[in-house]
Amino acid sequence: MNALQSEYGMERPNELQPIALRADHLEQALGLSRALSWPYRLEDWAFAHRLGRGFAVEADGCLIGTALWWPYGDRYATAGMIIVAAEAQRRGVGRALMDALLADSAGRSIMLNSTEEGLALYARLGFKARGYANQHQAVLTQAPKSKGMEFTRAFQAGDRNAIYVLDHAATGMERRALLDALLAIAETRVIMRDGRIAGYGCIREWGRGLVIGPIVAATDGDARALIATLAAFHLGSFVRINLPADAGLSPWLESIGLPLVYREVAMVLGGAPEPGPDATLFLQSNPSLG
Repeated sequence: MNALQSEYGMERPNELQPIALRADHLEQALGLSRALSWPYRLEDWAFAHRLGRGFAVEADGCLIGTALWWPYGDRYATAGMIIVAAEAQRRGVGRALMDALLADSAGRSIMLNSTEEGLALYARLGFKARGYANQHQAVLTQAPKSKGMEFTRAFQAGDRNAIYVLDHAATGMERRALLDALLAIAETRVIMRDGRIAGYGCIREWGRGLVIGPIVAATDGDARALIATLAAFHLGSFVRINLPADAGLSPWLESIGLPLVYREVAMVLGGAPEPGPDATLFLQSNPSLG
């Protein structure tokens, strides 16, 4: 029995056989996410699709489910944008998509953030909870202040290798493809300490407005300085931030007018990556990509 036969004990019915998610599916995928009030734009779907690998389930020519994953080297990956249309619930579509995703990811450890609705499925597949992921968002009505903002500066082309090294130290993963894609479209700043780059941060258009992340830094003070500097240029904009709850920045984010609005369960299948001691991933680029 292969991975796509699962609990059926036989090959799945044709209507449950996942196929590759294609670029021409993305308009329908956008409709699925909008039905859940998820804030993705078509551009966000396209960005994620280009970087990763995806699966879809169709019924009568209509998209009824999606699941994507993003490889970070040969050992790790993240998964997300896992959606099943309301009318297709409890038909095994989610399980079919996840079986296809796990088979395709070639034994990598997989990390994802789960809604309450997805917890039971992911637990059956062997995912384990490893904490929480917080979401903060609001229209930014005050310019944030933080010590160390004067040590930040705009990204320069020669900073790229230092950012690669910092990000690997903070995540334990090889994320150059993601970083290259972000650096091509984001406003990016670095923070300098003792003549070297000690952290970086990005802000870009996403969803209802802007998303800040990733933020990688050696200290929470430097992380706050990067966030404050990036946010200060966008007063009056809708800003969203996603971060591990244990990053410890949620109280400060609340104090600058970005309330905690949602919390998901962070889960992993397999061994989690082991970051180094010299840098921390304080903010994610978004919930799916990590």
